[in-house]
Amino acid sequence: MNTYEEIRTWLYEQLPMYQRQGASAYKPGLEKMEAFMGYLGDPHKEFSSIHVAGTNGKGSTAHMITSVLMEAGYKVGLYTSPHLKDFSERIRINGIAIETAFVVSFVQEHKAYFLEAQLSFFELTVGMSFAYFKEQQIDFAVVEVGLGGRLDATNVISPILAVITNIGFDHTQFLGNTLEAIAGEKAGIIKKNIPVVIGETQEETTTVFKTIADELKASIVWADTVEVKPYQTDLNGLYQKKNKHTAIVALQTLHLDQLHEEHMRIGLQQVVSNTHLQGRWQMLDKNPFVVADVTHNAAGFAFVIEQIKQATFHKLHLVLGFVKDKNLELIFSLLPQNATYYFCVPNIGRAEEISVLMNLAEKYTLNANAYESVEIAYKSAAENAEHNDFIYVGGSTFVVAEIL
Repeated sequence: MNTYEEIRTWLYEQLPMYQRQGASAYKPGLEKMEAFMGYLGDPHKEFSSIHVAGTNGKGSTAHMITSVLMEAGYKVGLYTSPHLKDFSERIRINGIAIETAFVVSFVQEHKAYFLEAQLSFFELTVGMSFAYFKEQQIDFAVVEVGLGGRLDATNVISPILAVITNIGFDHTQFLGNTLEAIAGEKAGIIKKNIPVVIGETQEETTTVFKTIADELKASIVWADTVEVKPYQTDLNGLYQKKNKHTAIVALQTLHLDQLHEEHMRIGLQQVVSNTHLQGRWQMLDKNPFVVADVTHNAAGFAFVIEQIKQATFHKLHLVLGFVKDKNLELIFSLLPQNATYYFCVPNIGRAEEISVLMNLAEKYTLNANAYESVEIAYKSAAENAEHNDFIYVGGSTFVVAEIL
């Protein structure tokens, strides 16, 4: 294995990968990750980090924080997941994807350890990101949790700030079936004497956060109780209003001498150009109006449907596909009936079967057709849509990835 393409293929095929396999690849627990960090020389202790968790919005919030810190002149590493088009998107420094030469040399040097330790794909990529950040001598790492928080591989870091955007129902088979239980898992990123910013005050979760923070003597900032200046952002989508608010409060909580109001203003307006974030209410065409969005759970879809209702168009077309661990009953109960649906199966092992989607469409009396691929579904919607129609593409990161 000498090329980046060969290394990337090996990573995808040899290691358990939740993005592709789902539950069978999920390996909770920090023992292997802590051992991996020790093997690498504890690179995660060589830079200051900001840890971001939450059911929805953690990726957008992480990118906003990164963009503002970049504008303030800091060298900022960003670790996020999953990727849309290429593995290298997961690891960036000042918006630039990890050097492919580093990926190649890292895997070649440590391949034997990966196999012996039976690391998951996610554990390996987290370790790779920390090693890269150390080598590149970054000032800050903004680290997005993969799943949950308490047992997530990223939770080996001791951040200078923890951020939890919100709590909703997603990945319940791993995190619990109540908001309190899910909050308990995500609160696992709260560390002793380290401040935590909670994006949304929710009745069901407030006590959970307070109890854990008190035990750890960690100060809590409830972002939605803090007034902030009405900065604008280039990230579209109604849901970004809350994410923006959380990011601003998080940045203010850092109390950085080098960070000024102008950095906040410009950084929030240039998130996409600075960090290359994709798939968040991303406009792909104007006539017809085409939007791609990675929203994939009921809480997110509530915002999406509301934003669609606020748009002006003639007919609505929705190209949707899902993976198997979602509460589809709840999502389908939110979908508007005055639309045409193009249900499809993304090219991923854990994609939800088309028969399941069509049965739900019948149950909720949706005007729907089934397509064997995202490409064919999107092409059909584009052919059927008129000049002033609206096409929405989403339901899963993997659906969006196939049309970008």
